[in-house]
Amino acid sequence: QVQLVESGGGLVQPGGSLRLSCAASGTIFSISAMGWYRQAPGKQRELVATITRGGTTNYADSVKGRFTISRDNAKNAVYLQMSSLKPEDTAVYYCNAIYLSRTYWGQGTQVTVSS
Repeated sequence: QVQLVESGGGLVQPGGSLRLSCAASGTIFSISAMGWYRQAPGKQRELVATITRGGTTNYADSVKGRFTISRDNAKNAVYLQMSSLKPEDTAVYYCNAIYLSRTYWGQGTQVTVSS
């Protein structure tokens, strides 16, 4: 069983930056892919960015050049550095991990971009 706990959300002005963190706990040998998804009010959950254990990344077009995903395999942690934030980035951000072919989700952290 894997538990994921996100942190780092909050209120930020347009153009600002935030860094999200997600730590995995439990009896873990090695997590394969990790990532971040988001869900805005009235919309479906969508992919933001993913990263493999080897460091290969994938980004949604809407965040390319503004967001950077990274991970620390020793800590079973994944991070999302968000810059040049826009009001349309407002959403609940969820951490995701794939371990032994099962998908796990965190509880989510709110990011609000507003002046």
